Amino acid sequence: MNASAFGAFLHQGQICMSARKIIVERPIAEEFTARLAEKTKTLKVGDPSEMDTIIGPLITEGALQMVSERVRDAVAQGAKVLAGGEAVGPCYQATLVTDVPEDSDLARHETFGPVLAVEVADSAEEAIQRANATTYGLSAGILTADTDRGFALAQLLESGIVHVNDQPVGDEPQMPFGGVKDSGWGRFGGQAVIDEFTELRWITVQSGTGHPFPF
Repeated sequence: MNASAFGAFLHQGQICMSARKIIVERPIAEEFTARLAEKTKTLKVGDPSEMDTIIGPLITEGALQMVSERVRDAVAQGAKVLAGGEAVGPCYQATLVTDVPEDSDLARHETFGPVLAVEVADSAEEAIQRANATTYGLSAGILTADTDRGFALAQLLESGIVHVNDQPVGDEPQMPFGGVKDSGWGRFGGQAVIDEFTELRWITVQSGTGHPFPF
């Protein structure tokens, strides 16, 4: 639960790796969602110079307007707000929503703001299918008590980065960073960035007149 909140709301969700959607298996969905909603309600909104502030301003007025409009649109189509859902000056509250329609802008597009949607799946296999049903594929996290199962599921996710038993916001300079589908081309970081920016060529030089030919 803490990992989910951190991955969604760090820097107001304005990170390319931020969690936008959490898919929970049904046996634990009700308790997990309730606990996450209570956690979300405690995240202080306001002046980032105050040490206990978690949710500060969004980067522009346009970004704030986009987040507000997408949440309002999703709610108008049937989504339910479990926590947050309001602008506070230049900030937007940490917001948890459920029942987000699949064809809404909030579900279909990246929203760089503190908004997290929860979906319920009947199995891990269904969760993987739902997670892959997007045009994006940069970073993902899998939380499970069975690490072997988590590793197996990670290989099924269409994502350039997968963190097992962690949230999706994680980067190290020596590791290849990049996504699949609409989340970009290529990789940077460590040897990967050298490979991406290197054009391999083959040049030969013969000494003198060269070697003999058969004709």
